[in-house]
Amino acid sequence: MDAYNAIVEFFQSGGLFMYPIVVVLALGLAIAIERYIFLSVARSTNSKVWNSLMPLLNKGDFRRAMSIMSKSKSAIAKVLGYGLSRTTSARRRDDIGTAMEEGLMEVIPQLEKRTHYLATFANIATLLGLLGTIIGLIQAFTAVAAANPAEKADMLSASISIAMNTTAFGLIVAIPLLLMHTVLQTKTVELVDSLEMASVKFLNIVTEKQEIA
Repeated sequence: MDAYNAIVEFFQSGGLFMYPIVVVLALGLAIAIERYIFLSVARSTNSKVWNSLMPLLNKGDFRRAMSIMSKSKSAIAKVLGYGLSRTTSARRRDDIGTAMEEGLMEVIPQLEKRTHYLATFANIATLLGLLGTIIGLIQAFTAVAAANPAEKADMLSASISIAMNTTAFGLIVAIPLLLMHTVLQTKTVELVDSLEMASVKFLNIVTEKQEIA
């Protein structure tokens, strides 16, 4: 209970700028949770689709492979589907690779969607904290100017302590948001790398089967 009271007192003494920082925190957490779940599900789905496609591709059963891709909404199905659909009209390796690059260009923005907002929110939280502190200091010096000289030192130190709460809270919000931004960026890069690797493997298999045929 003491910890709860200390947190409430800390928040209340920070002034009005504590509220917009809380809003930034809430938005950032909502985006981070949604993106983490989305990327985790996308990675799991891609893995399942790839595992089901590999035996068919190795057999040269492109028709069944295309059927699986057309039914799946996963990123890997979309990318490989672009390449496989091109095999019917073009047999050159570069043409199939270009088609899959087109698929990657369509998929990557969906994977990176909203993640960059976390870094922006972290900067906004820090700036709001600094702005709240500056305004608090201005108010503190204005109040101290009209105070009794004997009380000025005590009033000033107390006012500065309260004003610094906003900066502290802004940093408390900004640091986790930056960490979450880094984690999500890492997951996104890993996912894109896995798609590129799957594209190269797919291209090698298709090229090999076409040469045999």
